[in-house]
Amino acid sequence: MPRILLLLLTALSISASAQTTIFDRIKRIHPDFKEIKARINDRTSEYYYPRLMDEYLRNDTLMKLDKYRYLYLGYTLQEDYNPYRTPSFTNLTANTVTPSNMTSQQCDTIIKYANLALDDNPFDLQQMAVLISALRQRGRTGLADIWQYKFNYILMAIVSTGTGLDEENAWYVIEPQHEYILLNMMGYTVTNHLFYEPCYEYLTVVDPRGLSADGFYFNIKHLLEEYYRKFPDDLNP
Repeated sequence: MPRILLLLLTALSISASAQTTIFDRIKRIHPDFKEIKARINDRTSEYYYPRLMDEYLRNDTLMKLDKYRYLYLGYTLQEDYNPYRTPSFTNLTANTVTPSNMTSQQCDTIIKYANLALDDNPFDLQQMAVLISALRQRGRTGLADIWQYKFNYILMAIVSTGTGLDEENAWYVIEPQHEYILLNMMGYTVTNHLFYEPCYEYLTVVDPRGLSADGFYFNIKHLLEEYYRKFPDDLNP
């Protein structure tokens, strides 16, 4: 993960103990993608996907965790979903500066390209992180708070899918980058990335003191199924 993003995530995060307390209060529910598909395609449902996405894009802060779960996990069932997509916009300025030395012009450039990237991929958490930091430095705290709200609830949606402590209770993500971002926001630094058949990623970590804290599991079965359904040629490169 780029150094600039690690710095920004550190700046965004609350203390590890407070973050853990918040996550501990979240009810963990294993995703049922058949049920999710039925609800997000039901026009009479409060989780009907076009309506959910409209609420999200208009920065509706009345959206809570239940809606964020359907929004986040349901994105894998949209036709434009590709977990390995190449970003349409590269935020070059964000890769060359640190939060403490960004000029107003650099902040404005970061804001411009972060917004373009998020228009292309509404769950690009890396771009969301740099956008929040740049907005705060420009004094646009109200808008920064809205993006922080969205950022936090997306992370809580991930945490709500399991405990991450073993394969049976692995967390679900819709993009591989989200694994690193979640763990960094919890105060950990990733030291290694392992893949276990058929569909588990295990990330080893150290805590803020640099001490080993074992690791966490992520289930990418649904992510892989959707990817190969859309791009079957990649099964036999």
